[in-house]
Amino acid sequence: MNHDPTVLVLMYVVLPLWLAAGFLDWLCHRATHIEATSGAKESLIHFLMFAEVGIPLLAALFLQVNAGIISLMIIAFFIHDLTALWDVSYAVSARWVSPIEQHIHSFLEMVPLITVLLVISRHWGQFLALFGFGEEVPSFNVTWKREPLPVAYIIILALIFVFGLVPYAEELWRCIKRPSDEHTNFY
Repeated sequence: MNHDPTVLVLMYVVLPLWLAAGFLDWLCHRATHIEATSGAKESLIHFLMFAEVGIPLLAALFLQVNAGIISLMIIAFFIHDLTALWDVSYAVSARWVSPIEQHIHSFLEMVPLITVLLVISRHWGQFLALFGFGEEVPSFNVTWKREPLPVAYIIILALIFVFGLVPYAEELWRCIKRPSDEHTNFY
């Protein structure tokens, strides 16, 4: 087991906080009856953002982190931020977004940045190499981690993803079952 504080913070603090914030966001969506307001379009945007954060996160957790993974994480962070802006712009045009939900969104936007910074700090040489600095040569190889995650943590991680996805799947189901009055065309 890796005892690096950066890895432990990522695994046991950042990821569970991300799950908790995502669940709170889902509760806000339920409270404002997303299925009757912004509908499936907003719900699908949430799945898009989940993928934009989840794919690079899984890459960093299971693959050997190098300049390629760091690049993926940085690019995904900016794409996620743009998608979050689109999400909120759309949501406020169709439903009330409370100050609490806005604060939760702020947190959800910062979690990917925190994650990228933690990964960069752990792999500083490859980050510098991206820009032609330092002593390392940038690597873009895709290989499994030399020191894989413990099986117990992989189980926890799977539960985090399942419990992160289930509420949003329920939300999408509600939206599809009852298309919003104003925004019925989401295709």
